[in-house]
Amino acid sequence: MEKVVVSLGGSVLVPGDDDARYLRSLAGLLRDVSVRVKLFVVTGGGRIARYYIETGRSLGIGERTLDEFGIAVTRLNARLLAAALAGRANREPATTYAEAAKLARRHPIVVMAGTRPGHTTDRVSASLARFVHAARIVNATSVAGVYTTDPRKDPKARLLERVTFRDLIDLAGKGHAAAGPSIVFDPVAARVVARDRTPLSVVYGRDPVALRSAILGQPFRGTLVVD
Repeated sequence: MEKVVVSLGGSVLVPGDDDARYLRSLAGLLRDVSVRVKLFVVTGGGRIARYYIETGRSLGIGERTLDEFGIAVTRLNARLLAAALAGRANREPATTYAEAAKLARRHPIVVMAGTRPGHTTDRVSASLARFVHAARIVNATSVAGVYTTDPRKDPKARLLERVTFRDLIDLAGKGHAAAGPSIVFDPVAARVVARDRTPLSVVYGRDPVALRSAILGQPFRGTLVVD
């Protein structure tokens, strides 16, 4: 059975727009595909994490502590998703890659969240994929894929259906120094997937058809990152 890592952005999981209905639908989708692939789902922090980070930063709190705030929110999101999965996943999120691999022996779906300050959801997903030898990573985001420019700001932005690992590294940039970055893909994670040659699918997380197809390795609307 193939192993697939799904990086589920917090902005997709709990954006504050009919979250309960979406969570029920998402849980049903994940339960369904988990009979065909071994799933590892890494949850992000989204708007709630950004709220704590931005508020804390305005209070002069250090970046490491702000990262820890964000990690706490990712773990809360993971618990929420695990509860929606109704027994198909571990109730408490894995905190290490070794723990995630061990949990996969007992659960069809393994839920994981943030691990340590400085490591984004993308980076955790890329490192987890390396550890468990995943066939691919699916990055479920708040946009339909990788665009030439930010589609939320530029109406002329064009969806890139296929890009190379080198393109991804260039788009990701050099890095970030602050907690809670909002970027195309974490620069360190981009280099990890490029080095491992792990196919990466970028899809709109609230499009069930695209998400299901990407998880199962079928054609999908979004962006495929490969050689």
